[in-house]
Amino acid sequence: MSRRFTPKVVTANRLREGDVVYLAADDSWTPHHHEAELIEDETRAAARLALAASQPLYVVGAYLADAKPGPNGPEPTHFREEFRTRGPSNYAHGKQVDLV
Repeated sequence: MSRRFTPKVVTANRLREGDVVYLAADDSWTPHHHEAELIEDETRAAARLALAASQPLYVVGAYLADAKPGPNGPEPTHFREEFRTRGPSNYAHGKQVDLV
């Protein structure tokens, strides 16, 4: 028996900076998880991941990450993805400046 599909977002890293980015519904890349497209259909998820993979000069390492609906947009469901929303952990810069 196959597993039920759970909602996902497409995430990757920008090629030049290495920053974590998320695929939005308008095909743009955003650094904000809550602005990502929440994908609830397995076929659409495969198509969106294929779109990400077709942009090797802009993003690398694209994959589908579990997410759930939240009041302000998609929210991560795993601590690894929650951690990635905050950026590097060695010192406060980039996205972390907003969290301090």
